[in-house]
Formats: sequence, C-alpha cells, structure tokens
Amino acid sequence: MIDQEQHMVILDEEYENISPEELKNELPEHQPRFVVYSYRYKHTDGRISYPLCFIFFSPCGCKPEQQMIYAGSKIGLVDIAEFTKVFEIRNTEDFSEEWLCKKLGFFR
Repeated sequence: MIDQEQHMVILDEEYENISPEELKNELPEHQPRFVVYSYRYKHTDGRISYPLCFIFFSPCGCKPEQQMIYAGSKIGLVDIAEFTKVFEIRNTEDFSEEWLCKKLGFFR
C-alpha cells in the first residue's frame, strides 16, 4: 500500500500459499492496492511456471485522491521492479483464478 504521509510504498500484508479467491477476500473493498503475486501457472503443453504478477487493484468506490496517488506511482514501481506481467482490475469480485489464467495465457 502507499503511506500517504510518507509518500512511500510499504508492505501492508504478506501471505504464503494463498489462492486468487482467498487473496480477493483479503483486499480492502474501497482502497487501492498493489499486489505482487507469484502464481503456479500450468501451460497448455504441460509445463509449469511461476510468473511474478503485478496487479493494481483500484476499486470503483475508493477516493479519487487515492486513485490518483496509486495510478501515479504504478509506472515507476513497475519500472524499478522490472515487472513484465502487469494487470489492472477495478472490481475485486472479478479477480479469480480463471481471470488470472486468461491474462497469463497472453504471454504463452
């Protein structure tokens, strides 16, 4: 999350072995979040990979100033961390394993 007083990205929570559905339940409903998620992805040819996904959650009901701070920080954070799998979602209810697999399928 972004600490608005310090203008820094800080670690809010850390989870291990969490499914997309479980992660969705941990996200605040009315606050943006940056999520770095390592996902076990099974390719159509049977190979397994663990892509590191950067997901920007920006719910519709959050304050406009929060959306602006997060949106303005996203590009710099992605560049510094050199993320290649970058996704954005507005409704946490849409976040699912099926959604993530569809997004990762683009990178085959």
